[in-house]
Amino acid sequence: MPEPAPARTDPLISVVLSFFNEEENIPELVRRLRVSLKNRRYELIFVNDVSTDRSLELLKQLAAGQNDIKVINTSRNFGVSICVLAGMRYAKGDAVIYMDADLQDPPELIPSLLEKWQADPETEVVYTTRRSRAGEGALKMAITRLGYRILQATSDIELVPNSGDFKLLSRRVVNELLKMHEAKPFVRGMVTWVGFKQVQVLYDREARHGGETHYPTLGWRVISNFLDSALISFSDVPLKIALILGFIVSGGAFLWLVGVFVMKFLGYTLGGWAAIMSTMLVLGGVQLLTIGVLGLYINAIFRETRHRPRYIVKDTFGFDDDQQS
Repeated sequence: MPEPAPARTDPLISVVLSFFNEEENIPELVRRLRVSLKNRRYELIFVNDVSTDRSLELLKQLAAGQNDIKVINTSRNFGVSICVLAGMRYAKGDAVIYMDADLQDPPELIPSLLEKWQADPETEVVYTTRRSRAGEGALKMAITRLGYRILQATSDIELVPNSGDFKLLSRRVVNELLKMHEAKPFVRGMVTWVGFKQVQVLYDREARHGGETHYPTLGWRVISNFLDSALISFSDVPLKIALILGFIVSGGAFLWLVGVFVMKFLGYTLGGWAAIMSTMLVLGGVQLLTIGVLGLYINAIFRETRHRPRYIVKDTFGFDDDQQS
């Protein structure tokens, strides 16, 4: 039985934000969120990924005399995607908006997301697409475009280029996401995978308001997230490429062996060391490549079979007693 659609005339809105060391952005972020959500029923759920600066202290100060700020403190650093799902688990809203805490995604766009969602009862997801991206270098843009192209060519989901993690999800979609238990969740792909009607809002992304990015373009966390969460979770193409490459190399090796016997039979002398070493290096490289690809999938299977919780909540702040579980 499909879940009944919630009333959209006066919805409760949950805004979920994962953060790590964002003390330079927190005060301005909260101010702009409150202005954007004025005269609406809402809650701001901040998931603290074990910040070591004054971010948590600032949030508690900003919460004084208000009842809109709620904080989830995790037991250790789990990463953005997992923290977003933790926030969704605690969110009560009819609509859940998740976004970064660095103010690159403007809170002032939230009314437009709500307007799109409320205009059509069939709409379950409102996603944002960047027309421009201020403060981001040519190298990052090139790598981002390459990543989207790889995913579009290899995965079984259709990701819209330049559409990131700034979305409005209906309660129905949130409930579907919470049924998924991937150890390395790729939330962007999961939202696309669930389907339903999804509509687009275009915007211009701003430069980071303050502080330094925690995800450098060529950083290991970015590369690991792309391989483990995005590519492996939604595609088996790397395995197929490895298989095809194995067939090609094996076929080439067989033809080379036939050629060796023919030339030997005709009395030609073959060069030894250089040819043998080149062949061994090529074959060894292909074997290591295919073993590495296979290892990524085996590791993904191993992670899923352990059934560890994706996150552990240390404590919470600002929630009702019945939510702190």
